[in-house]
Amino acid sequence: MSDTPKNASKLSQRLARAAEVVRIEAATIEGLVEHLDEAFSEAIDLVLGCEGQVIVTGVGKAGLIGAKISATLASTGTPSMFLNPTEALHGDLGRIRSADVLLVLSNSGESAEIKRLLPAARKIGASLIAMTGQRGSSLASLSDCVLMIGDAQEACPLGLAPTASTSAMLALGDALAMVVMDERGFGREDYARFHPAGALGRKLMRVHEIMRKGDELPLVPCGSTTVEALEIMSRTTGRPGAALVVTETGELEGIFTDGDLRRLLLTGDTAWLQQPIDEFMGRQPKFVEADVLVAEAEAVLKEHKVDQIAVLDEHHRPVGLLDVQDILDIRI
Repeated sequence: MSDTPKNASKLSQRLARAAEVVRIEAATIEGLVEHLDEAFSEAIDLVLGCEGQVIVTGVGKAGLIGAKISATLASTGTPSMFLNPTEALHGDLGRIRSADVLLVLSNSGESAEIKRLLPAARKIGASLIAMTGQRGSSLASLSDCVLMIGDAQEACPLGLAPTASTSAMLALGDALAMVVMDERGFGREDYARFHPAGALGRKLMRVHEIMRKGDELPLVPCGSTTVEALEIMSRTTGRPGAALVVTETGELEGIFTDGDLRRLLLTGDTAWLQQPIDEFMGRQPKFVEADVLVAEAEAVLKEHKVDQIAVLDEHHRPVGLLDVQDILDIRI
């Protein structure tokens, strides 16, 4: 865009209008503080005491916000689902049970679909929480508690498109979810369990979740020939880059890796094939326990510049093998 007076004026107008929208929505959200009262605490009690699901519903833009609130609840320890009110009136009402809590979003509290849904939900026996801007609405009158967003001034120049009202709903829904999360004692590891593909989930994974075990664990008895050890490594599922050498009672004695094999091949001799693996294995190998964080195990691998590490139980017996590739795989 060329820097002409006309274009500069247009830019100024656009930025001023955008700033106005942001200020209106920010002020509406700030105004929610005045509406936080005993009803909010009652809503927390209803959610914490819910033996079923928190079913969130709303029409149009409020419905889109409701879907996000439901997703936040579900990811922070509260079983939840979003229910389209129109679909509910055509059979999906069967998703609601008496043990559920229905969280209903409607600024006016008079949406036709909502007004038709509420008596049916009441008949089923579900508890109702309203999130609305109108305390005297049909929605508010039929609910067990009412979360007020106030008389939101929409940022739309026509005063019609839901903007500030939906921002307020989102913020109030987040407040509800975060207080419930806090009172449940929902911690980082709980969060990670629901987000296994996320960065935090990967950071909090334990070694036993990704280690090679069972048919993937190459165990070689002490005294086996090197060729026997190679055969075990070759037929082990996943073709690991190492074998764990164990005593008769199953304790770890040593580790034989692909690196050890390469060094033997470079000698140009083959006599080592029939010699005991004990002569070529690495003694006193590094190890971790199955319950340690993957991040801790990775630090051990890096510190000692190795690609594989044994996973041992309290009796010093191998229960797994962790390969650096296993760690790379969970990052992909």
